[in-house]
Amino acid sequence: MKRSQIILGFLLGLAIPAWSQTPKPPPVKVFILAGQSNMQGHGAIRGDEKRNGGQGSLESLVRSKDSAKKYRHLVDRKGDWTTRKDVWIWYFERHGGLTAGYGARKDRIGPELQFGHVLGDHFKEQVLLIKVAWGGKSLAVDFRPPSSEGETGPYYQKLNQHIQEVLNQLPELFPKYRDRGYEIAGFGWHQGWNDRINQSFNDAYEQNLANFIRDLRKDLNVEKLPFVIAETGMTGHQEKHPRALSLMKAQAAVAEYPEFRGNVAFVGTKDFYRPPEASPSSQGYHWNSNAETYCLIGEGMATAMLGLLKGSSQ
Repeated sequence: MKRSQIILGFLLGLAIPAWSQTPKPPPVKVFILAGQSNMQGHGAIRGDEKRNGGQGSLESLVRSKDSAKKYRHLVDRKGDWTTRKDVWIWYFERHGGLTAGYGARKDRIGPELQFGHVLGDHFKEQVLLIKVAWGGKSLAVDFRPPSSEGETGPYYQKLNQHIQEVLNQLPELFPKYRDRGYEIAGFGWHQGWNDRINQSFNDAYEQNLANFIRDLRKDLNVEKLPFVIAETGMTGHQEKHPRALSLMKAQAAVAEYPEFRGNVAFVGTKDFYRPPEASPSSQGYHWNSNAETYCLIGEGMATAMLGLLKGSSQ
């Protein structure tokens, strides 16, 4: 073999490892979803024929001629619930690819389902939803932010602890993570019932929510983290109770603060209300367990989030 051939072969051998290396995937887009029972999610997956003919369940949503086209992405050709590989979710003891069943129970959904689908369709990067929610928790006490006077809420502290625990365990929780890194890209909030039933809690809600946003951004080390507030709306436009109306007004007002313009969005939810006679239950404080309502809330939150992200990139 000629000396030139040997040298050429040696050089090619050195070059092969560089050619064979695969590019490192881009960082995971992390979105945090938090709140109380309506962020947990009580939308019924299965329909009960004895209850309004199964109306308002996720099953009815993908089968009804009026909604099947819009929600066909939720089922595969066999009629089974789809699982997205490009959208991961963590919700306490459950984690994996996004699918139906990440609500308060495995037979329920919350805003996370459609929220994740909308964001998954938009981003080329892997998406991760970290959902941290507990039923019956107030912003005035349980989630009380440090900047508000008084003792910091234990669930404010637990919220931050869970977020950090998940981020620190990504390789173990999601084996395909492969140390690609992550970006905390947005925060979604759906809460309010336990503040609207107490006058003093209600009166302080606007200030507490503004402090909550400021403190979370500081603790998560993300200045101007896009933050979406989903209205507590539960009984739709027929709501007349003064405390309920004032709390919803407070939620909307926070998004109009000069410091929050362009980085905090308010999503009205009254239009998403469905009455008991078209729903799996009459549990008004859980949106009558209507899966369509929870899907619309998730979609509204995701659309608002994308609007904030688009604005921040300009």
